[in-house]
Amino acid sequence: MEITEVRVFPVTEEKLKAYVTITLDGCFVIRDLKVIHGNTGLFIAMPAKRRKDGSFKDIAHPLNSETRERMERIILAEYEREVARGSARLAGTEAHD
Repeated sequence: MEITEVRVFPVTEEKLKAYVTITLDGCFVIRDLKVIHGNTGLFIAMPAKRRKDGSFKDIAHPLNSETRERMERIILAEYEREVARGSARLAGTEAHD
């Protein structure tokens, strides 16, 4: 299984940094992953649904740590690229002001 596309949608919140959509093998989409800034840095939260008792249950998630780490590495790299592109666009806009 390969992540063939990563789309990052940055947000301006304290802990939530972006929503992410990934495509697996060019044929399966997973939406609503989140880039979160936690106590030890950035991490990826899987899409989850609130249960009747108020807790959350992942809707989709990796079954082993190797897959989770690989997904996190790919998604966070794309997040960093998107943030850098946004900063570059912002700097370009300010240069024209």
